[in-house]
Amino acid sequence: MTVQADAAPVQAAEPKTAVRWKIFVLMLFLISINYIDRASLSVAMPIISKEFNLDAAAQGFILSSFFWTYAFMQIPGGMLADKYKPRIVIAAATIGWGLFQALAAASTSSFMLLLTRLGLGAAEAPIYPAGGKLNAMWMTPNERARGATLLDGGAPLGAALGALVIAGLIAEFDSWRISFVIAGVGTVLCGAFAWWYIRNSPAEHPSVNAAEASHIQNAHALEDLSDPAPSGRGIGAYFAYRSVWCMCLGWMFFNTVFYGLLTWMPTYLFKIHGLDIKQLGGALFIMFFSGFIGELVGGQIGDMWRARGGQPNTVFKTLFGFAAIIATISIFSVAYVTNAVAVVALLSSTLFFLRWCGMYWAIPSILASRSRAGFLGGCMNLGGNIAGVSVPIIVGLIVQYTDSYFLALMFFAAAGIALLICSLSIDYSRKLPV
Repeated sequence: MTVQADAAPVQAAEPKTAVRWKIFVLMLFLISINYIDRASLSVAMPIISKEFNLDAAAQGFILSSFFWTYAFMQIPGGMLADKYKPRIVIAAATIGWGLFQALAAASTSSFMLLLTRLGLGAAEAPIYPAGGKLNAMWMTPNERARGATLLDGGAPLGAALGALVIAGLIAEFDSWRISFVIAGVGTVLCGAFAWWYIRNSPAEHPSVNAAEASHIQNAHALEDLSDPAPSGRGIGAYFAYRSVWCMCLGWMFFNTVFYGLLTWMPTYLFKIHGLDIKQLGGALFIMFFSGFIGELVGGQIGDMWRARGGQPNTVFKTLFGFAAIIATISIFSVAYVTNAVAVVALLSSTLFFLRWCGMYWAIPSILASRSRAGFLGGCMNLGGNIAGVSVPIIVGLIVQYTDSYFLALMFFAAAGIALLICSLSIDYSRKLPV
């Protein structure tokens, strides 16, 4: 007699968890906090400049001081992320900059304020290279544009929220000092949460199921098959390639426009178009929130196009080129418009399209292996923050010696053209054999 075994039930494939997306939403939140803290001085500068009797050049000097240490620590920050992995670097950086933000409230002179800004810059420096490293380790190639724009989307979102939060706190408490303390304490708490939730790889995270881990690992294995054989040369060999230089310069010109708007637009709208502190907060929110939406739109378009078979060079050159052209036309037009509403609309258009270039944070993982993505991200952000160091000073000098913002706006438009040229000169199709 034969015994017929019961047929085994067919089990549906286990759906993937979405821990990688939750981590990058958390990174979006952390970068937003980052920009609330760094933008707080720009929002409060009209008040602080009166308290400390600062002229335009002195304001530009203090606004730029954050970027001295921030730029200097980019490559070391990326190397720390490569060596010690992103989790501890991200958590330590967040807690550190929160402490310096709170300490700024105790400043009794412009010199003390400058010192706290130097500390803030050093502490914030590793967050972007470590985030770029996370993008390489957690995202598949067809997800990295969205990962990059979630990471970098915190910049315009934080600038938008910073304008509302800091301006609102100043108006509520009639004190820029109290607003700085509240922002700093909140940041420290966020750093503790980042340590609790983030892990360095999918295999280490308790909430990642087998389906999500397999999805990421299989995509990385397929990606690794196309990697060139290591040349045995040191990391300095990256600088023999045009794409690396154009990546760094393109990010520098991108940040020339963005940091110029971040550091000087509050004063520009306050002095030239007569916006008071509450109107200023609303206008800056509209402008920078437009940039946040634009960043998410650009990342979505990029990944959808890639997933449908778009070649990397076609996708990135088209999106970066179109974005740079529209942003340049918009910022150029601001110089010829006198209506405050129209000016805010044009600046919103500038930021909406400019922030598509947040996808630059996918480039380190395109050009470098995952083991060196942190270093290359640090190099890129060093280039970007050379603009952070120089632009506030350059604009301050232009305004002081011409008594006009016209040439400053032309300076931003020229940077937009340079961004276009650099973006079109990068080869996005292959990893570099280093």
